[in-house]
Amino acid sequence: MLKWFFRHKIHTEALPDMSKKYLIVGLGNTGPDYVNTRHNIGFKLVNHFAKTRGIVFETRKLGALANYNFKGRNFLLLKPNTFMNLSGKAVKYWMEKEKIPMDNLLVITDDLNLPFGTIRLKTKGSDGGHNGLKDIQNKLNTNQYCRLRFGISDEFSKGRQVDYVLGHWNDSEFSNLGPRLDLGTKAIESFVMAGVIDTMNIYNGK
Repeated sequence: MLKWFFRHKIHTEALPDMSKKYLIVGLGNTGPDYVNTRHNIGFKLVNHFAKTRGIVFETRKLGALANYNFKGRNFLLLKPNTFMNLSGKAVKYWMEKEKIPMDNLLVITDDLNLPFGTIRLKTKGSDGGHNGLKDIQNKLNTNQYCRLRFGISDEFSKGRQVDYVLGHWNDSEFSNLGPRLDLGTKAIESFVMAGVIDTMNIYNGK
């Protein structure tokens, strides 16, 4: 009986703590034509996070994945290769494969309703007409997941929304993008290390 207890105790302690594993998903479209478009800010932000921390993405099922460990927390960075409108397929697959709790999912997306470079973290919400968020909500069957919205502003003429969203950053935006990406990466790290409430209090509206 005593031997069984110690074997069971060791086995239990060896199990991974899933609460310390986080899936950080940057939304975007694959291919060179989309690299510097406003709609691809999710890709750009996770790329910046990876670059500043010396990690690289590898092609995996349904996307590119990078792994970053920091102070006992595991960041899984994902760029779905399913194109924006089918993002939910990749998100659901990697959440199930890595056993990521819903509270530990963070989706990064562009937002027309925020001024350029402004970030806002929310714990839930509607898709707001964003096709990537819409598919994630449909695949996960919930809108109760965290999303980090990056403002791209709404400086477009009537009827030109699609062209604007899929258009490239203008010179002014591009020259000011670096500091905003730095801010976004700090918010990602804060989400994992400090939690969603503290991160919202510190970074929302900046």
